[in-house]
Amino acid sequence: MINSLYARVVVMFVGSVIVSLVAGFLVQSYLYKNRVESIVEQKMIENAQMIIGLYQKLNPRDAKAFVDVSNSMPFYTIRLYDGEGMLLNPGSGEPYRQLDQPRLEQVLKHNKTYRGRSGGNDDITVGLPFLLNGAPYALLITTEVGFFLNEIDSLIKYQQLFLLGLGSILALIAARYLIRPLRLLTHAAQKMSKGDFAVGLPIKRRDEIGQLTHSFNVMANELGRLDKLRRRFVSDVSHEIQSPLTSIKGYTSVLKLKSMDEQSRIRMLNIIEEESDRLSRLCDDLLELSSLEHEYPKLDAKPFRLDEQLRQAVIRLEPLWSVRNLDMQLALEPINIVADEDKLNQVWSNLLGNGIKFTGDSGKITVEAYVKGRSAAVRITDSGIGIPKEEIGQIFKPFYKVDQARNRNISGNGIGLSIVKRIVDLHRGEIEVFSQPGTGTSFMIILPLQYVKPEL
Repeated sequence: MINSLYARVVVMFVGSVIVSLVAGFLVQSYLYKNRVESIVEQKMIENAQMIIGLYQKLNPRDAKAFVDVSNSMPFYTIRLYDGEGMLLNPGSGEPYRQLDQPRLEQVLKHNKTYRGRSGGNDDITVGLPFLLNGAPYALLITTEVGFFLNEIDSLIKYQQLFLLGLGSILALIAARYLIRPLRLLTHAAQKMSKGDFAVGLPIKRRDEIGQLTHSFNVMANELGRLDKLRRRFVSDVSHEIQSPLTSIKGYTSVLKLKSMDEQSRIRMLNIIEEESDRLSRLCDDLLELSSLEHEYPKLDAKPFRLDEQLRQAVIRLEPLWSVRNLDMQLALEPINIVADEDKLNQVWSNLLGNGIKFTGDSGKITVEAYVKGRSAAVRITDSGIGIPKEEIGQIFKPFYKVDQARNRNISGNGIGLSIVKRIVDLHRGEIEVFSQPGTGTSFMIILPLQYVKPEL
């Protein structure tokens, strides 16, 4: 059993060459044989006509003169018959006397040219009728073609053997040329299986193997990128979990080892509770993000009023924005939409929550909603600290926090916007960010009015 692809390709190529050569040999032998026979017959007829013309001019009275003429034609056995079927030049033609009788029937009696095979299909015989002094005669010529056909067969065989050897050598070279990039791909795949994704392969071909190599390089780069994201994700998760755990452990140790007044004890217990809530929110967000990223959630799309949903989201967050005296302005057109209401609630809660967190006291937040063609447009704008231009493209990555937001007084784990982006993508919508440090940030979300179920 052949397990090597290289061996299989070589065997396939050589086998194809052998089959082709055998078929070609049979076809060539048949064509050459027929072609040779046709050429020989035509040449024999021309020579017979020449002999007849010469004989008619000489007008010999005995067979000796004709024998002298016929002996000058090598490879031919020539017989001359009169109208009664009498052989006029016995000698070399005597062995053919019995074989010629049925031929003379066609030549003399029917006055037709005869063409036929004899002698075990190794001889070709032609016969021509002619008149001499008004009397009918017949001239028969026989030649052996077996010698010529054997020479042709031998020539074809040597040619086929040469082509077989040359084809086998070329098949070995071609197979090595074809298999080499596949071996490189195999070696690179083995390195990738060990965690080495820096395995870019050179692309020198534009055929299917070149396309496969290009796809492999793209896959390796994507896997390398995902591996970096995974490592960063694990590092960020560890950091986000470790921070509240450290606080909880520290304050718990203090409560166990030191005696303190009731006010201090309550303050530490409140901190422990806040850190526990923070850890719980982090776990919930991680589970939500994992569900959205690694599964294909089935959205529960139903018709509802998007403007009413936005209004309710603002009302739910009133304790957060009213205590900071934020100016919350709404400009909502009536919008009927078919979407997952619960998932979109998360989007508005996260975006409004961010706006409230990063907007200073007495700031302003505007929520707009309107129909734009076959889509619903929602814009949430705040007058907060803003986002640097170079960091806008990073804010939807898990655990990413703008440097200005790295403040312990501002809670958050950097997962909210990742969840927002994934939910918008699941609805086949778009999200854009416009921001300027010190001025504020605006999130524009475009959602189709009719939900289209994604093709699996």
